[in-house]
Amino acid sequence: MIQIEKDKIFASNRKARFLYIIMDVIEAGISLLGTEVKSVKENNVSLSDSYAIIKNGELFLHNMHISPYKYSGVFNHDPVRVRKLLLKKKEIRKLSGKVIEKGVTLIPLTVYLKNGRIKIELAIVKGKKKFDKREAIAKRDFDQEKRRMLKYK
Repeated sequence: MIQIEKDKIFASNRKARFLYIIMDVIEAGISLLGTEVKSVKENNVSLSDSYAIIKNGELFLHNMHISPYKYSGVFNHDPVRVRKLLLKKKEIRKLSGKVIEKGVTLIPLTVYLKNGRIKIELAIVKGKKKFDKREAIAKRDFDQEKRRMLKYK
C-alpha cells in the first residue's frame, strides 16, 4: 500500500475498512466550488455511502455530503452534488479495467489537504462476506483485550 503524505485529514470513511477488502488505493484531485472548499476546511464533510463511477472516460464521485458554508448567503452549493475527480486518462483506464470485475467498486477512504490542495484517497474494494466481518470483529476484540492486559501488568 502506498503511504501518502497528508498535511491535514478532514474526513475518513472508517466503516469502509470494516465492510470491504481493500485491493488498491489511489490518490485523486477533486473539483470543488469555492464555498465547498471553505466548508471542507471546516471539517463539514461526510464520506458515508459515497462511491465513484467511471462515465465517458471521466471519474465522478456520488453521495459525498459537503455541508453548505454558513457565511456564503445565497451563493451556496448543493450538498450532495456529483463531483468530478481529477486523474490522468491512463489512470482512469487502469481503474476501469479493474472495476469491470463483478463485485468490485470504487469508494473514497479519506479527504485531506496536500500541498494546499484538497485530495481524495480512492480505494478499489470488494465486499466482505459475513464470516470475514465476524473474523475482523474477533481480531479487534482480541487486540483490545491484549492492550488492556498489557496496560495493567
